[in-house]
Amino acid sequence: MSISEISDYKKEFTAFIMSCGALRFGEFTLKSGRKSPFFMNAGAYVTGSSLMKLGEFYARAAEDMYGDSYDVIFGPAYKGIPLSVVTSEAVNRLYGRDVRYCSNRKEIKDHGDKGILLGSPLKDGDRVLIVEDVTTSGKSMEETVPVIRAQADVEITGLVVSLDRCEKGIGTDVAALRQIRDEYGFRTGAIVTMHEVIEILKEDGTLTRDMISALEQYYAEYGAAL
Repeated sequence: MSISEISDYKKEFTAFIMSCGALRFGEFTLKSGRKSPFFMNAGAYVTGSSLMKLGEFYARAAEDMYGDSYDVIFGPAYKGIPLSVVTSEAVNRLYGRDVRYCSNRKEIKDHGDKGILLGSPLKDGDRVLIVEDVTTSGKSMEETVPVIRAQADVEITGLVVSLDRCEKGIGTDVAALRQIRDEYGFRTGAIVTMHEVIEILKEDGTLTRDMISALEQYYAEYGAAL
């Protein structure tokens, strides 16, 4: 992969996640038990300005991958809730399209604003785009897809995550996004892949020789078929 082949918004997003501390390098133990040389922390987006920028990056990636082929942006609880809000706002501001946002609750509410959904209801014929943080396995879709499809006769256009870690899931040799695509039949993509991030940070001198070595060793063991 050549640095010249990487879109400008991907380079801007990489600078953004580094500047706000969302992407960190070191040694981290993941839920899977793997020792990873990097970690993506969605909890780093805590200000209005960072959330506004984050929404813009999701909107630009969605425009790049899906154009105007969606009516609703769905963010799975809990981290996906603010993502769906800021992305729908950014789509309107950047592209002039007034798409709806929708999220689910973990628990069904039986009073006031009843039901399992927040935001817009889903209706027959809706084209739904899912936004998530980082998907390291297809497990999250086991909950999300049935919730969406139980609400109405909708088409799931696709999924956008912030970072594709490009590593194989537990018990499979393929990446999580490919696993989801194969199992559920809708397109998947990321604002940026970790391979793109590595090339960008090599180019600007952020990565030390030791960091590059640790990343190469990690992907030699856990790198996925994309």
